[in-house]
Amino acid sequence: MSLKAIIVDDERHSRETLKTLLGEFCEDVAIVGSIGSVEEAIVAISTTNPDVVFLDVELQSGTGFDILTQIKPINFEIIFITAFEQYAIKAVKYSSLDYLLKPIDLDELKEAVEKVKKKKKQEIYNKQLEVLIYNLRKQPKLHKICLSTSDGLEFIALENIIYCKANGSYTSFFLKNKGSVLVSKHLKEYENLLADLHFMRVHNSFLINLKEVEKYMKSEGGYILMSNRDTVSISKSKKEAFLNAMSHL
Repeated sequence: MSLKAIIVDDERHSRETLKTLLGEFCEDVAIVGSIGSVEEAIVAISTTNPDVVFLDVELQSGTGFDILTQIKPINFEIIFITAFEQYAIKAVKYSSLDYLLKPIDLDELKEAVEKVKKKKKQEIYNKQLEVLIYNLRKQPKLHKICLSTSDGLEFIALENIIYCKANGSYTSFFLKNKGSVLVSKHLKEYENLLADLHFMRVHNSFLINLKEVEKYMKSEGGYILMSNRDTVSISKSKKEAFLNAMSHL
């Protein structure tokens, strides 16, 4: 499997050296960003959704930990890079996969990359297997969805989803008796996945479970009241389709 990787180091020669080592000795690693500052790193990580970030601890514009405190959720693996071994203790507190001391040892680099690849493969396999088995037992309809959050993987029954709301490049799932769950995927992906399963995109920002609709209110241009008492906007272009879908539910 191919891993998308970002290198964050304020020393250009260090970035180039690591990029060369990865290119020559670590198969299936695609460098999608080579960054030298805290601000640029935050933007790059947020927009490219990498699988792994090689993160220098000490940067001229701050520290690697400054970056991590501003990225939510952290849904990628971290390999810290440092010239100071004492930073390994703090790295462990951030649940890093590994750390590399400068100058980087090739064997240690290859071992760290293999750990990331193995973990990503296992996550994908476990997710696919568990959701597949559950849904096959519940044929013919999909009844459960796997959501990757900052805390791990959550398997959510569709009947427990009240609605989904776009939050930039993220999606918030509002659930029965559980508040909300934030996932680092666009709402469009879930619109496609949940098509024909009593879910409908009624607004650019909202995908709703039609079974959880309590009222359609005509006032103030029209809005929808959901079972948790939240109100959801509805686009003018979606009103007719929404009312038709509700009448056939």
